[in-house]
Amino acid sequence: MPSTHALESLSNALATPAQLSSSSSSLDGIPPDLESSIRFAGALLTQAAGVLLRLPQDVIAQAIVIFTRFWIGADGGSFAIHSAKDVSAASIYLIAKLSFHPTSPRSVLNTYTYLLSKEASPLWFVNSSGASDKPNPETYYLSEGGYQAQRLVLLKTETIILRALGFNTHVVIPHTIALTYLQTMNSASSALGKRVFEHLNASLLSPQLLYVTHQPNALAVAAIYIAAREVGVKLPEEEWWEVFDVDREELGFLVVAMNSIEGFANSEKEAWAGKRIPLLVEEVEKELRQRQTQEGE
Repeated sequence: MPSTHALESLSNALATPAQLSSSSSSLDGIPPDLESSIRFAGALLTQAAGVLLRLPQDVIAQAIVIFTRFWIGADGGSFAIHSAKDVSAASIYLIAKLSFHPTSPRSVLNTYTYLLSKEASPLWFVNSSGASDKPNPETYYLSEGGYQAQRLVLLKTETIILRALGFNTHVVIPHTIALTYLQTMNSASSALGKRVFEHLNASLLSPQLLYVTHQPNALAVAAIYIAAREVGVKLPEEEWWEVFDVDREELGFLVVAMNSIEGFANSEKEAWAGKRIPLLVEEVEKELRQRQTQEGE
């Protein structure tokens, strides 16, 4: 029998129904669709920053989960008070520091300055027209004074995140679990493993917040189920997912949710075509004013 500690080490703290039904942002008047868009863009921003900082995907994934957790519930952070950009940067900095791949505040802040540059950024939700071929270096240069000011914000935001999460930074990522399951079923192959990882990485962007509503073993099973069908790998005919403690109902929900992520991402691109998704508090305030003006016309 595995010990209780061993089981806990393979599970995550999940959001409660009460936390999912009411967020701090909604209490501050942020519409659900705007909240979802900012959270989506913030997760993409975190992923892009992690890649530029050359962090392993498991570290990046943990940072995205921490970023997502911060905004959940009435006691969580609000987009009306905290910048999604600052929370993203602090999440990356915090998780990297706790891993074998720490990165300096300067590296983190230089990366975010570049990614939020209106000329240089390759991110579609920052530059709707695409990055300039020859961006002005001044648009993504962080001065020493700017660095010192942003460094204080980074460290303060890190503390705010830790307090909001009760200093619980434990995050189990399902990728390794999925590989173990594939090996158990003698179904491991590079093509299948690659597709499983693609679904697990995409799920970090899910509007259903799959990483904070379902345990990693369930995410692993669902990704395997979908990927096996796509790649054409035959899995055991019996209900193999039950061996990994996942019932048919949960599997069905996760399969539908994972398959809907691409459509959600495309709808976000359409909804924000030609516009910048607000990642700073002042940008959120501006978006809210514009919506109020449109409603009043």
